[in-house]
Amino acid sequence: MDYLAFFICLCATGAAAATGVMFPPGEWYRGLTRPGWTPPDRAFPVIWTALYLMMALAAARIAGLAGEASGAGVALALWSLQIALNTLWTPVFFGLRRMRAGLVIIGALWLAVAATTAAFAGLDGVAAALMLPYLLWVSLAAALNAALLRLNPAA
Repeated sequence: MDYLAFFICLCATGAAAATGVMFPPGEWYRGLTRPGWTPPDRAFPVIWTALYLMMALAAARIAGLAGEASGAGVALALWSLQIALNTLWTPVFFGLRRMRAGLVIIGALWLAVAATTAAFAGLDGVAAALMLPYLLWVSLAAALNAALLRLNPAA
């Protein structure tokens, strides 16, 4: 594995994670009607930390193939797209409190994560497997975003 690539990818995920610190859920979110299947608030930082580490590791594995494998460049471009969308969602949803715009962004994020995972699968099965928990979590987050919008149409 390319440790420099891992560090760079970890910095990118760290930038995305920082938006969670800059735009915490706060009272607005706690005041929303939430579905009963909403994960507990304390689960989010633990889960996101693990996911960001796995995402960085997956991308670093692919970066190590960049000179050897056709498609590695596109796979890394897709990874870059998904981390950019990931970084954007929190300020839009929690900072601007725009649930509808958040739903559009998380829909695009889901597509980008699915495409990244598929691109990684063609290059490195371990990298793709490292992305699967993230894809599942984004699926849950998108469903939660949609449910919050439905339950709180005036928010």
